[in-house]
Amino acid sequence: MLSVTYTAAVLGADGYEVSVECQVKRGLPDFEIVGLPDAAIRESEKRIFAGSENSGLPIPPTEISINLAPADLKKEGTAMELALLAAVYQGCGFINRDLTDMCFIGEISFSGEIRPVRGVLGMTIAAADAGRHHIFVPAGNLREASVACRDGVFIYGVPDITSLLGHLNGRAPLEPASGNPYEQLENFVTSDDFSQVKGQFRAKRAMETAAAGGHNILLIGPPGSGKSMLAKRLPTILPRMSYEEALEATKIHSCAGMLNDEIPFILRRPFRSPHHSLSTAALVGGGKVPSPGEISLAHNGVLFLDELPEFRKDSLEGLRQPIEDKVVTITRASGRVTYPSSFMMVCAMNPCRCGYYGSRNGTCTCKKTEIRTYLSKVSGPMLDRIDIQVEMPELSLAELTNMQPAEPSAVIRERVETARELSQRRFREAGYKDYSVKNNAAMQTDELRAFCALDEECRQVMENVFAKINLSARAYDRILRVARTLRDLEYKPGETPDEGVIGGRIKKHNLMEAVQMRALDRKYW
Repeated sequence: MLSVTYTAAVLGADGYEVSVECQVKRGLPDFEIVGLPDAAIRESEKRIFAGSENSGLPIPPTEISINLAPADLKKEGTAMELALLAAVYQGCGFINRDLTDMCFIGEISFSGEIRPVRGVLGMTIAAADAGRHHIFVPAGNLREASVACRDGVFIYGVPDITSLLGHLNGRAPLEPASGNPYEQLENFVTSDDFSQVKGQFRAKRAMETAAAGGHNILLIGPPGSGKSMLAKRLPTILPRMSYEEALEATKIHSCAGMLNDEIPFILRRPFRSPHHSLSTAALVGGGKVPSPGEISLAHNGVLFLDELPEFRKDSLEGLRQPIEDKVVTITRASGRVTYPSSFMMVCAMNPCRCGYYGSRNGTCTCKKTEIRTYLSKVSGPMLDRIDIQVEMPELSLAELTNMQPAEPSAVIRERVETARELSQRRFREAGYKDYSVKNNAAMQTDELRAFCALDEECRQVMENVFAKINLSARAYDRILRVARTLRDLEYKPGETPDEGVIGGRIKKHNLMEAVQMRALDRKYW
Protein backbone atom coordinates (compact mmCIF):
# COMPACT_ATOMS: atom_id res chain seq x y z
CA MET A 1 0.00 0.00 0.00
CA LEU A 2 1.25 3.49 -0.89
CA SER A 3 0.84 6.31 1.62
CA VAL A 4 1.99 9.93 1.49
CA THR A 5 2.65 12.31 4.37
CA TYR A 6 4.36 15.69 4.56
CA THR A 7 7.12 17.10 6.68
CA ALA A 8 9.66 19.92 6.32
CA ALA A 9 13.40 20.55 6.43
CA VAL A 10 15.58 23.65 6.69
CA LEU A 11 17.94 25.09 4.12
CA GLY A 12 19.81 27.97 5.68
CA ALA A 13 17.37 29.87 7.89
CA ASP A 14 14.30 29.00 5.79
CA GLY A 15 12.32 25.81 5.58
CA TYR A 16 10.98 23.84 2.64
CA GLU A 17 8.36 21.10 2.40
CA VAL A 18 9.30 17.46 1.98
CA SER A 19 6.86 14.76 0.92
CA VAL A 20 7.28 11.27 2.38
CA GLU A 21 6.17 8.50 0.01
CA CYS A 22 5.93 5.13 1.73
CA GLN A 23 5.38 1.77 0.04
CA VAL A 24 4.42 -1.06 2.43
CA LYS A 25 4.05 -4.58 1.03
CA ARG A 26 4.36 -8.18 2.05
CA GLY A 27 7.81 -9.68 1.86
CA LEU A 28 10.96 -10.16 3.84
CA PRO A 29 11.30 -7.51 6.58
CA ASP A 30 13.20 -4.57 5.15
CA PHE A 31 13.38 -0.81 5.72
CA GLU A 32 14.97 1.44 3.11
CA ILE A 33 15.00 5.23 2.73
CA VAL A 34 15.98 6.98 -0.52
CA GLY A 35 16.01 10.65 -1.52
CA LEU A 36 19.47 11.74 -0.27
CA PRO A 37 18.99 11.13 3.47
CA ASP A 38 21.91 11.82 5.79
CA ALA A 39 23.24 9.41 8.42
CA ALA A 40 20.81 10.68 11.10
CA ILE A 41 17.80 9.97 8.86
CA ARG A 42 19.09 6.53 7.91
CA GLU A 43 19.45 5.74 11.61
CA SER A 44 15.80 6.68 12.21
CA GLU A 45 14.77 3.07 11.49
CA LYS A 46 15.93 1.98 14.96
CA ARG A 47 14.16 4.88 16.72
CA ILE A 48 10.93 4.41 14.78
CA PHE A 49 10.70 0.65 15.44
CA ALA A 50 11.70 0.95 19.11
CA GLY A 51 9.39 3.92 19.71
CA SER A 52 6.40 2.23 18.09
CA GLU A 53 7.00 -1.00 20.02
CA ASN A 54 7.30 0.78 23.37
CA SER A 55 4.13 2.73 22.57
CA GLY A 56 2.14 -0.48 22.30
CA LEU A 57 1.67 -0.54 18.52
CA PRO A 58 4.71 -2.23 16.91
CA ILE A 59 5.23 -2.11 13.17
CA PRO A 60 4.61 -5.58 11.64
CA PRO A 61 7.48 -7.33 9.80
CA THR A 62 6.95 -6.07 6.22
CA GLU A 63 8.97 -4.63 3.36
CA ILE A 64 8.98 -0.85 3.72
CA SER A 65 10.41 1.55 1.13
CA ILE A 66 10.39 5.31 1.68
CA ASN A 67 11.21 8.13 -0.74
CA LEU A 68 11.89 11.71 0.39
CA ALA A 69 10.96 14.26 -2.29
CA PRO A 70 12.37 16.41 -3.75
CA ALA A 71 14.92 13.66 -4.18
CA ASP A 72 17.73 15.92 -5.44
CA LEU A 73 18.07 17.90 -2.18
CA LYS A 74 20.19 16.59 0.68
CA LYS A 75 17.98 15.89 3.73
CA GLU A 76 19.53 16.38 7.16
CA GLY A 77 18.46 15.99 10.77
CA THR A 78 15.89 14.00 12.70
CA ALA A 79 12.86 16.26 12.27
CA MET A 80 11.31 13.95 9.62
CA GLU A 81 10.92 10.91 11.86
CA LEU A 82 7.36 11.72 12.95
CA ALA A 83 6.28 11.96 9.30
CA LEU A 84 8.08 8.69 8.51
CA LEU A 85 6.21 6.94 11.31
CA ALA A 86 2.85 8.42 10.24
CA ALA A 87 3.42 7.22 6.67
CA VAL A 88 4.37 3.71 7.84
CA TYR A 89 1.36 3.53 10.18
CA GLN A 90 -0.99 4.65 7.40
CA GLY A 91 0.55 2.09 5.03
CA CYS A 92 0.03 -0.63 7.65
CA GLY A 93 -3.60 0.41 8.17
CA PHE A 94 -3.15 1.78 11.73
CA ILE A 95 -4.29 5.24 10.63
CA ASN A 96 -7.52 5.34 8.65
CA ARG A 97 -7.81 8.98 7.57
CA ASP A 98 -6.42 11.25 4.88
CA LEU A 99 -3.14 12.93 5.93
CA THR A 100 -2.54 15.14 2.90
CA ASP A 101 -3.67 18.28 4.78
CA MET A 102 -1.19 17.66 7.58
CA CYS A 103 2.51 18.15 8.28
CA PHE A 104 4.49 16.16 10.86
CA ILE A 105 7.72 17.44 12.46
CA GLY A 106 9.60 15.79 15.30
CA GLU A 107 12.19 13.29 16.48
CA ILE A 108 11.15 9.95 18.01
CA SER A 109 12.82 8.54 21.10
CA PHE A 110 13.07 4.85 22.00
CA SER A 111 10.37 5.39 24.64
CA GLY A 112 7.93 6.79 22.09
CA GLU A 113 8.24 10.43 23.21
CA ILE A 114 8.54 13.18 20.60
CA ARG A 115 11.68 15.22 21.15
CA PRO A 116 12.16 18.89 20.17
CA VAL A 117 14.18 19.71 17.06
CA ARG A 118 16.06 22.71 15.74
CA GLY A 119 14.67 25.04 13.09
CA VAL A 120 11.04 24.22 13.80
CA LEU A 121 9.85 27.79 13.17
CA GLY A 122 11.18 27.91 9.63
CA MET A 123 9.77 24.45 8.93
CA THR A 124 6.35 25.36 10.34
CA ILE A 125 6.18 28.51 8.22
CA ALA A 126 7.15 26.49 5.13
CA ALA A 127 4.41 23.95 5.86
CA ALA A 128 1.80 26.67 6.32
CA ASP A 129 2.91 28.39 3.11
CA ALA A 130 2.57 25.04 1.29
CA GLY A 131 -1.08 24.85 2.32
CA ARG A 132 -0.92 22.38 5.23
CA HIS A 133 -3.63 23.36 7.69
CA HIS A 134 -2.82 20.92 10.52
CA ILE A 135 0.80 20.93 11.68
CA PHE A 136 2.11 18.62 14.38
CA VAL A 137 5.31 19.56 16.23
CA PRO A 138 7.01 18.33 19.41
CA ALA A 139 5.32 19.65 22.54
CA GLY A 140 8.62 21.27 23.54
CA ASN A 141 8.59 23.33 20.33
CA LEU A 142 4.92 24.39 20.49
CA ARG A 143 5.41 27.99 21.67
CA GLU A 144 8.11 28.57 19.09
CA ALA A 145 6.07 27.00 16.28
CA SER A 146 2.89 28.87 17.24
CA VAL A 147 4.46 32.06 15.91
CA ALA A 148 3.41 30.70 12.50
CA CYS A 149 -0.28 30.59 13.53
CA ARG A 150 -2.63 32.22 11.05
CA ASP A 151 -6.23 31.90 9.92
CA GLY A 152 -7.00 28.31 8.99
CA VAL A 153 -3.69 26.92 10.29
CA PHE A 154 -3.77 24.80 13.46
CA ILE A 155 -0.57 23.82 15.24
CA TYR A 156 -0.52 20.96 17.75
CA GLY A 157 2.08 20.01 20.32
CA VAL A 158 2.62 16.22 20.34
CA PRO A 159 4.14 14.73 23.52
CA ASP A 160 4.34 11.09 22.32
CA ILE A 161 3.27 8.58 19.66
CA THR A 162 0.22 7.45 21.63
CA SER A 163 -1.16 11.01 21.75
CA LEU A 164 -0.67 11.44 18.01
CA LEU A 165 -2.52 8.21 17.22
CA GLY A 166 -5.30 9.16 19.62
CA HIS A 167 -5.79 12.45 17.79
CA LEU A 168 -5.58 11.06 14.25
CA ASN A 169 -8.03 8.24 15.02
CA GLY A 170 -10.44 10.56 16.84
CA ARG A 171 -10.12 8.98 20.30
CA ALA A 172 -8.42 11.86 22.15
CA PRO A 173 -8.13 15.06 20.07
CA LEU A 174 -5.24 17.38 20.88
CA GLU A 175 -5.81 21.07 21.55
CA PRO A 176 -4.18 23.38 18.99
CA ALA A 177 -2.08 26.37 20.01
CA SER A 178 -4.22 29.28 21.14
CA GLY A 179 -2.56 31.76 18.77
CA ASN A 180 0.56 33.69 17.93
CA PRO A 181 2.42 34.43 21.19
CA TYR A 182 4.06 37.54 19.70
CA GLU A 183 1.33 39.83 21.04
CA GLN A 184 1.46 38.17 24.47
CA LEU A 185 5.21 38.53 25.00
CA GLU A 186 6.68 41.44 26.88
CA ASN A 187 9.82 43.10 25.60
CA PHE A 188 12.94 42.29 27.56
CA VAL A 189 13.77 45.07 30.01
CA THR A 190 17.45 45.74 30.61
CA SER A 191 19.14 47.73 33.32
CA ASP A 192 21.75 49.06 30.88
CA ASP A 193 21.22 52.70 29.95
CA PHE A 194 23.22 55.52 28.40
CA SER A 195 22.53 57.63 31.48
CA GLN A 196 25.06 55.45 33.32
CA VAL A 197 27.92 56.47 30.99
CA LYS A 198 29.91 59.38 32.35
CA GLY A 199 31.51 61.87 29.99
CA GLN A 200 32.55 60.70 26.51
CA PHE A 201 30.19 63.11 24.76
CA ARG A 202 31.88 62.74 21.35
CA ALA A 203 31.65 58.95 21.59
CA LYS A 204 27.97 59.15 22.56
CA ARG A 205 27.31 61.42 19.61
CA ALA A 206 29.07 58.92 17.35
CA MET A 207 27.03 56.02 18.77
CA GLU A 208 23.79 57.93 18.22
CA THR A 209 24.81 58.65 14.63
CA ALA A 210 25.71 55.00 14.07
CA ALA A 211 22.35 53.86 15.45
CA ALA A 212 20.41 56.35 13.33
CA GLY A 213 22.06 55.30 10.09
CA GLY A 214 23.01 51.68 10.76
CA HIS A 215 26.71 52.52 10.45
CA ASN A 216 29.64 50.39 11.58
CA ILE A 217 31.74 52.06 14.26
CA LEU A 218 35.23 51.67 15.74
CA LEU A 219 36.08 52.83 19.29
CA ILE A 220 39.76 53.39 20.09
CA GLY A 221 40.98 54.22 23.56
CA PRO A 222 42.99 53.09 26.60
CA PRO A 223 41.66 50.47 29.04
CA GLY A 224 38.84 51.73 31.24
CA SER A 225 37.70 54.53 28.94
CA GLY A 226 34.23 52.98 28.53
CA LYS A 227 34.42 51.31 25.10
CA SER A 228 32.70 48.07 26.12
CA MET A 229 30.23 49.91 28.32
CA LEU A 230 29.07 52.07 25.40
CA ALA A 231 28.89 49.13 22.99
CA LYS A 232 26.71 47.05 25.32
CA ARG A 233 24.24 49.92 25.58
CA LEU A 234 23.89 50.43 21.84
CA PRO A 235 20.82 48.11 21.54
CA THR A 236 18.97 50.38 24.01
CA ILE A 237 18.96 53.25 21.49
CA LEU A 238 18.32 51.23 18.34
CA PRO A 239 14.80 51.34 16.84
CA ARG A 240 12.47 48.59 17.99
CA MET A 241 12.35 45.60 15.68
CA SER A 242 9.40 45.22 13.36
CA TYR A 243 7.54 41.89 13.35
CA GLU A 244 9.25 40.91 10.08
CA GLU A 245 12.72 41.69 11.47
CA ALA A 246 11.96 39.78 14.67
CA LEU A 247 10.70 36.79 12.66
CA GLU A 248 13.93 36.67 10.62
CA ALA A 249 16.07 36.81 13.77
CA THR A 250 13.94 34.14 15.46
CA LYS A 251 14.28 31.72 12.53
CA ILE A 252 18.07 31.97 12.68
CA HIS A 253 18.14 31.40 16.44
CA SER A 254 15.76 28.48 15.94
CA CYS A 255 18.20 26.87 13.46
CA ALA A 256 20.95 27.28 16.05
CA GLY A 257 18.81 25.66 18.76
CA MET A 258 18.87 28.78 20.93
CA LEU A 259 15.13 29.11 21.62
CA ASN A 260 13.17 27.68 24.54
CA ASP A 261 9.82 28.08 26.30
CA GLU A 262 11.05 31.19 28.10
CA ILE A 263 12.32 32.83 24.90
CA PRO A 264 10.19 31.49 22.02
CA PHE A 265 10.53 34.68 20.03
CA ILE A 266 13.32 37.28 19.67
CA LEU A 267 11.88 40.68 20.58
CA ARG A 268 15.02 42.61 21.46
CA ARG A 269 17.67 43.32 18.87
CA PRO A 270 20.39 40.65 19.17
CA PHE A 271 23.70 41.62 20.73
CA ARG A 272 26.51 39.17 20.05
CA SER A 273 29.92 39.61 21.64
CA PRO A 274 32.12 36.65 20.62
CA HIS A 275 35.53 36.07 22.22
CA HIS A 276 38.50 36.86 20.02
CA SER A 277 39.71 33.24 20.15
CA LEU A 278 36.78 31.86 18.14
CA SER A 279 37.34 30.19 14.78
CA THR A 280 36.39 31.59 11.40
CA ALA A 281 33.58 29.03 11.07
CA ALA A 282 32.15 30.08 14.45
CA LEU A 283 32.24 33.75 13.44
CA VAL A 284 31.09 33.56 9.82
CA GLY A 285 29.25 30.23 9.88
CA GLY A 286 30.13 26.79 8.60
CA GLY A 287 30.94 23.31 9.81
CA LYS A 288 30.40 19.93 8.17
CA VAL A 289 26.68 20.58 8.45
CA PRO A 290 26.59 24.36 7.83
CA SER A 291 25.20 26.25 10.80
CA PRO A 292 24.79 30.00 11.38
CA GLY A 293 27.77 31.87 12.79
CA GLU A 294 27.91 34.89 15.08
CA ILE A 295 27.34 37.31 12.21
CA SER A 296 24.03 35.61 11.37
CA LEU A 297 22.99 35.36 15.01
CA ALA A 298 23.53 39.15 15.12
CA HIS A 299 21.17 39.65 12.13
CA ASN A 300 19.10 42.84 12.63
CA GLY A 301 21.18 43.56 15.72
CA VAL A 302 24.73 44.30 16.87
CA LEU A 303 27.98 42.36 16.47
CA PHE A 304 30.51 43.60 19.03
CA LEU A 305 34.15 42.72 18.37
CA ASP A 306 36.08 43.67 21.50
CA GLU A 307 39.89 43.74 21.29
CA LEU A 308 39.67 43.81 17.49
CA PRO A 309 43.38 43.22 16.70
CA GLU A 310 43.33 40.05 18.81
CA PHE A 311 40.94 38.31 16.41
CA ARG A 312 42.45 35.92 13.91
CA LYS A 313 43.33 37.66 10.66
CA ASP A 314 41.44 35.14 8.51
CA SER A 315 38.36 35.61 10.71
CA LEU A 316 38.38 39.38 10.25
CA GLU A 317 38.98 39.12 6.51
CA GLY A 318 36.05 36.69 6.33
CA LEU A 319 33.78 39.53 7.46
CA ARG A 320 34.52 41.75 4.47
CA GLN A 321 32.03 40.18 2.07
CA PRO A 322 29.11 39.75 4.53
CA ILE A 323 29.45 43.40 5.64
CA GLU A 324 28.90 44.53 2.06
CA ASP A 325 26.36 41.94 0.86
CA LYS A 326 24.37 41.49 4.12
CA VAL A 327 24.34 37.72 3.52
CA VAL A 328 26.89 34.94 3.92
CA THR A 329 26.99 31.92 1.62
CA ILE A 330 28.58 28.70 2.88
CA THR A 331 29.50 26.16 0.22
CA ARG A 332 30.11 22.52 1.01
CA ALA A 333 30.25 19.34 -1.07
CA SER A 334 26.63 18.61 -0.10
CA GLY A 335 25.38 21.97 -1.33
CA ARG A 336 25.23 25.69 -0.68
CA VAL A 337 23.53 27.44 2.23
CA THR A 338 22.86 31.18 2.55
CA TYR A 339 22.20 32.92 5.87
CA PRO A 340 21.21 36.59 6.28
CA SER A 341 23.77 38.70 8.12
CA SER A 342 22.61 42.31 8.19
CA PHE A 343 24.18 43.62 11.37
CA MET A 344 25.75 46.72 12.86
CA MET A 345 29.39 46.07 13.64
CA VAL A 346 30.87 47.76 16.70
CA CYS A 347 34.61 47.30 17.17
CA ALA A 348 36.71 48.29 20.16
CA MET A 349 40.47 48.26 20.52
CA ASN A 350 43.39 49.70 22.42
CA PRO A 351 45.82 51.93 20.48
CA CYS A 352 48.66 49.49 21.29
CA ARG A 353 49.26 46.21 23.07
CA CYS A 354 49.80 47.80 26.49
CA GLY A 355 46.89 50.15 25.80
CA TYR A 356 48.47 53.50 26.69
CA TYR A 357 49.86 54.82 23.42
CA GLY A 358 48.94 58.53 23.30
CA SER A 359 47.42 58.38 26.79
CA ARG A 360 47.41 61.47 29.01
CA ASN A 361 47.74 59.51 32.25
CA GLY A 362 49.35 56.17 31.48
CA THR A 363 52.83 55.52 30.10
CA CYS A 364 53.15 53.42 26.97
CA THR A 365 55.80 50.70 27.23
CA CYS A 366 55.55 49.57 23.59
CA LYS A 367 58.22 50.14 20.98
CA LYS A 368 57.24 51.85 17.72
CA THR A 369 57.68 48.63 15.79
CA GLU A 370 55.42 46.83 18.29
CA ILE A 371 52.76 49.52 17.89
CA ARG A 372 52.90 49.25 14.10
CA THR A 373 52.72 45.46 14.28
CA TYR A 374 49.74 45.61 16.62
CA LEU A 375 47.80 48.10 14.48
CA SER A 376 48.65 46.28 11.24
CA LYS A 377 46.54 43.33 12.42
CA VAL A 378 43.55 45.38 11.25
CA SER A 379 43.83 45.64 7.46
CA GLY A 380 43.07 48.68 5.32
CA PRO A 381 40.15 47.00 3.51
CA MET A 382 38.61 46.18 6.89
CA LEU A 383 38.99 49.78 8.07
CA ASP A 384 37.40 50.97 4.83
CA ARG A 385 34.24 49.12 5.82
CA ILE A 386 33.91 51.03 9.11
CA ASP A 387 31.94 54.26 8.68
CA ILE A 388 32.71 55.95 12.00
CA GLN A 389 35.92 55.98 14.01
CA VAL A 390 36.04 57.73 17.38
CA GLU A 391 38.79 58.17 19.94
CA MET A 392 37.88 57.77 23.61
CA PRO A 393 40.32 59.37 26.06
CA GLU A 394 40.48 58.58 29.78
CA LEU A 395 37.90 60.28 31.96
CA SER A 396 38.98 63.14 34.17
CA LEU A 397 38.33 63.17 37.92
CA ALA A 398 35.66 65.83 37.45
CA GLU A 399 33.78 63.59 34.98
CA LEU A 400 34.06 60.54 37.24
CA THR A 401 32.77 62.38 40.33
CA ASN A 402 29.95 64.17 38.49
CA MET A 403 26.72 62.77 39.97
CA GLN A 404 24.45 64.44 37.41
CA PRO A 405 22.81 61.67 35.31
CA ALA A 406 23.52 61.78 31.61
CA GLU A 407 20.90 61.71 28.86
CA PRO A 408 18.90 58.45 29.08
CA SER A 409 18.62 55.90 26.30
CA ALA A 410 14.88 56.55 25.83
CA VAL A 411 15.49 60.17 24.79
CA ILE A 412 18.29 59.22 22.41
CA ARG A 413 16.17 56.42 20.94
CA GLU A 414 13.41 58.90 20.06
CA ARG A 415 15.85 60.95 17.97
CA VAL A 416 17.21 57.79 16.37
CA GLU A 417 13.74 56.53 15.45
CA THR A 418 12.78 59.93 14.03
CA ALA A 419 15.91 59.94 11.83
CA ARG A 420 15.23 56.36 10.68
CA GLU A 421 11.62 57.19 9.81
CA LEU A 422 12.83 60.17 7.79
CA SER A 423 15.28 58.05 5.80
CA GLN A 424 12.67 55.34 5.22
CA ARG A 425 10.22 57.95 3.98
CA ARG A 426 12.89 59.11 1.55
CA PHE A 427 13.43 55.56 0.26
CA ARG A 428 9.70 54.88 0.11
CA GLU A 429 8.89 57.98 -1.95
CA ALA A 430 11.81 57.17 -4.24
CA GLY A 431 10.08 53.87 -5.04
CA TYR A 432 12.22 51.33 -3.14
CA LYS A 433 10.22 48.23 -2.25
CA ASP A 434 12.39 47.19 0.71
CA TYR A 435 12.42 50.64 2.31
CA SER A 436 11.36 49.25 5.71
CA VAL A 437 14.76 47.58 6.22
CA LYS A 438 16.79 50.18 4.36
CA ASN A 439 19.08 52.58 6.18
CA ASN A 440 21.58 55.24 5.21
CA ALA A 441 24.55 52.90 5.63
CA ALA A 442 23.11 50.64 2.92
CA MET A 443 22.78 53.34 0.25
CA GLN A 444 24.21 52.40 -3.13
CA THR A 445 25.66 54.59 -5.88
CA ASP A 446 22.37 55.78 -7.37
CA GLU A 447 20.97 56.57 -3.93
CA LEU A 448 24.10 58.48 -2.94
CA ARG A 449 23.78 60.53 -6.10
CA ALA A 450 20.11 61.29 -5.40
CA PHE A 451 20.15 61.89 -1.64
CA CYS A 452 23.73 63.05 -0.93
CA ALA A 453 24.34 65.56 -3.72
CA LEU A 454 26.82 68.26 -2.62
CA ASP A 455 26.55 71.96 -3.32
CA GLU A 456 29.57 74.05 -4.30
CA GLU A 457 30.53 74.81 -0.69
CA CYS A 458 30.46 71.13 0.29
CA ARG A 459 32.41 70.12 -2.80
CA GLN A 460 35.12 72.60 -1.80
CA VAL A 461 35.29 70.94 1.63
CA MET A 462 35.79 67.51 0.05
CA GLU A 463 38.47 68.86 -2.29
CA ASN A 464 40.40 70.13 0.73
CA VAL A 465 39.94 66.77 2.48
CA PHE A 466 41.26 64.87 -0.54
CA ALA A 467 44.24 67.23 -0.73
CA LYS A 468 45.23 66.43 2.86
CA ILE A 469 43.99 62.84 3.35
CA ASN A 470 44.40 60.03 0.85
CA LEU A 471 40.81 58.75 0.95
CA SER A 472 39.67 55.68 -0.95
CA ALA A 473 36.50 55.71 -3.03
CA ARG A 474 34.81 53.53 -0.42
CA ALA A 475 35.82 55.93 2.38
CA TYR A 476 34.44 58.86 0.38
CA ASP A 477 31.08 57.14 0.00
CA ARG A 478 30.98 56.33 3.70
CA ILE A 479 31.62 59.97 4.60
CA LEU A 480 28.62 60.93 2.48
CA ARG A 481 26.44 58.32 4.19
CA VAL A 482 27.41 59.54 7.66
CA ALA A 483 26.84 63.16 6.63
CA ARG A 484 23.37 62.19 5.40
CA THR A 485 22.60 60.63 8.80
CA LEU A 486 23.89 63.71 10.66
CA ARG A 487 21.58 65.88 8.54
CA ASP A 488 18.64 63.59 9.33
CA LEU A 489 19.33 63.83 13.07
CA GLU A 490 19.14 67.62 13.04
CA TYR A 491 16.15 67.87 10.68
CA LYS A 492 13.11 69.50 12.30
CA PRO A 493 9.54 68.56 11.29
CA GLY A 494 8.06 71.27 9.12
CA GLU A 495 11.45 72.41 7.83
CA THR A 496 11.30 73.34 4.16
CA PRO A 497 13.10 70.70 2.06
CA ASP A 498 16.11 71.96 0.14
CA GLU A 499 15.56 71.45 -3.57
CA GLY A 500 13.05 68.66 -2.97
CA VAL A 501 15.36 66.39 -0.93
CA ILE A 502 13.38 64.89 1.95
CA GLY A 503 15.26 65.73 5.13
CA GLY A 504 17.12 68.61 3.49
CA ARG A 505 20.38 68.70 1.58
CA ILE A 506 23.65 67.91 3.35
CA LYS A 507 25.22 71.04 4.80
CA LYS A 508 28.84 72.02 5.26
CA HIS A 509 28.94 71.37 9.01
CA ASN A 510 27.39 67.90 8.50
CA LEU A 511 30.14 67.03 6.05
CA MET A 512 32.91 68.39 8.28
CA GLU A 513 31.64 66.41 11.27
CA ALA A 514 31.43 63.26 9.13
CA VAL A 515 35.05 63.77 8.03
CA GLN A 516 36.13 64.11 11.68
CA MET A 517 34.41 60.78 12.39
CA ARG A 518 36.39 59.12 9.59
CA ALA A 519 39.95 60.35 10.13
CA LEU A 520 41.44 58.12 12.83
CA ASP A 521 42.74 55.55 10.38
CA ARG A 522 45.02 58.27 8.99
CA LYS A 523 46.29 59.05 12.50
CA TYR A 524 46.98 55.48 13.64
CA TRP A 525 47.49 53.64 10.37
